[in-house]
Parts: sequence; C-alpha cells; structure tokens
Amino acid sequence: MKPAPYTDRTVEVNGLKLHAQDYGTAGKTPMLCIHGSAANGHWYDFVANGLTDEYHVLSPDLRGHGDSEWDRSDSPRYTYDDYAADIHALTEKLDLRDFILAGHSMGGLVSTVYASTYPGRCKAFIMIDSSLNMSPDRIATMNAVGSREGNSYADQNEFVGRFKIRPAGSSATPDIVGHLARHAGRQFDDGRWRNKADRNVYALRIGRNLIPCWGNIKIPALLMKGDRSQRVTPEIIAQVRALAPQVEVMEVAGCDHHVTLDNPPGFVEVAKKFLNKIK
Repeated sequence: MKPAPYTDRTVEVNGLKLHAQDYGTAGKTPMLCIHGSAANGHWYDFVANGLTDEYHVLSPDLRGHGDSEWDRSDSPRYTYDDYAADIHALTEKLDLRDFILAGHSMGGLVSTVYASTYPGRCKAFIMIDSSLNMSPDRIATMNAVGSREGNSYADQNEFVGRFKIRPAGSSATPDIVGHLARHAGRQFDDGRWRNKADRNVYALRIGRNLIPCWGNIKIPALLMKGDRSQRVTPEIIAQVRALAPQVEVMEVAGCDHHVTLDNPPGFVEVAKKFLNKIK
C-alpha cells in the first residue's frame, strides 16, 4: 500500500493546538486512529487507503508528538488521563459520534482510558498490540531514556539515514521506514535535527495497570496483536475477557509490534473482519 493522501487540520483542545491528519471520507462512519509513544499520525498512512472506502479516517498527533504542540508548562502533563481528555475534547470539537476508535501501543492504552472514562460517543474499539500492565522496570527504562539528551543530526538527510523504528523488531519495508523518517524529525532552534516528540513523553511516563478499565468498556472491542508479538499475553486476554466478555482477539500474520507498518493489508483485513460484524 502507498501512503494515503490527507488534509492537515489543527484543533485547539485543553490549551494546546493539536495537529490531525484527515484522510477522508467525510459523511462515512468516523474512525479515529491514535498512535503510540514518540510516534505520530503517520503510523496510519499505509492503512488509511484501505479504510477510507467505508470510514472517514482521522489520525491526530497527541500532545507533545508529531506536529502538535508540546506542553511547555512548569509541570508538563503527559499521563494517559491527559491524552484521553484531549481525545474527548477533540471528539467534541469535531462532533464525532458513533465513531470507531483504534489505538496502537501507548495509543491503545490512552484509548482504553478514553473508552472507559468517556462512554457515549465511541461505538467500537480496536486495541492494537498494547501492553496493558507494563512492568516497573520497563517504565523506569523509559524514564531514563527521556531524561537524557537525545541524538541530534546536522541535517534532515542525516536524520532520515539514521532513523530506526522503536521498539525494534519491525519488518516494515525500507520505503515505509523512509516515509516515517521524513515525517518524524524537525529542525530545532539550534539548527540541529531531532525527533519531533517531547522527551518528557518518556521522562514523565507513569506506569498503571489498565486491565481494570475494561470493566467499564461495554462496546464491541477487539484486541489485535501481531502474531510474533508477546505483548498481549493469554493471561492478559483472560483478565480482559473476565471483565468484558464481548472482547474478541485476532492476530495479524507476519507482524511483531508495529502491525500497521509490518503488514498494512493484513491490518485492514482483520480490522474490517471485526468491524463488518457491528455495522
């Protein structure tokens, strides 16, 4: 699949200007796609073309990510609850109703908090390979990474040439990796090129067991995982289903964590297989 065309949109929510990609097609059922930590909406560029025939697909950059504003207050707020509150405000500003919510990795965690806290607008939820209960060691590693100075590069070509998808293990093609790289960095005031994401996204990351949230999620929901990924374990699936018996589980072949990048057609096929049941 080739990257989908889109229109840039800017929406102010909770005091910050958030950027969103609108892939079209207005008038169809809205589908709001939420990216993972230190990523951006372009993680959905290669699946949007397979969805816009039936859905109006939008992908916002979360606060501190992509082309959205950073929280530059004295105490930056980058918790799951803050992101979820932004999504809630965004859906109100855009008047999104009966929409599909999809979230990958941290975006799936944020979407879990949103779906459990703000019922009424979202009619179905796809959580894409998200770790619902990360270990304290993993959170500590994220905090340490975010607290140190990140890599910087002399120009965009060097940034693109050194860009890697994190976490590692993706089988995305070089074309996909290059496309993401060209949208992942920007030139800062000192003239150096860095990742667009605020490093506080990692430095201030707080761990939280989100499995109990599923007790408040009553809408149709899918736990989607890459067939090579170990993040959505049988134990987590059992715990989620004990609280939300309606939840389905499906795998996308040939994938590790980055399902929308490793196998875009497979992602679209599995997503539509689930969504076609709830029309």
